[in-house]
Amino acid sequence: MQINISGHHLEVTDSLRDYVTSKIERLSNHHDRITTTHVILSVDKLIQKAEATIHVSGKDIHADATHEDLYAAIDALADKLDRQLIKHKEKMRSHR
Repeated sequence: MQINISGHHLEVTDSLRDYVTSKIERLSNHHDRITTTHVILSVDKLIQKAEATIHVSGKDIHADATHEDLYAAIDALADKLDRQLIKHKEKMRSHR
């Protein structure tokens, strides 16, 4: 799985990069056909925003989360993506 992390009005430090990578790699436990992931971290005044697009076989999954703390936004983003991946996998399994 290839993970691209970029920052908008923000410098992506090594600790942020490691934290995002660990959260995103956790998603591969639920779905084994994740090819690429694009994560964008941004800052707008007091609101921290994290958004991601995951390319899975058959579908692109997008989610975003905002919070006052960037690490909390990344946690919320990972939870949203986790739920969407589980739902997608159940749909694929039930149609076959």
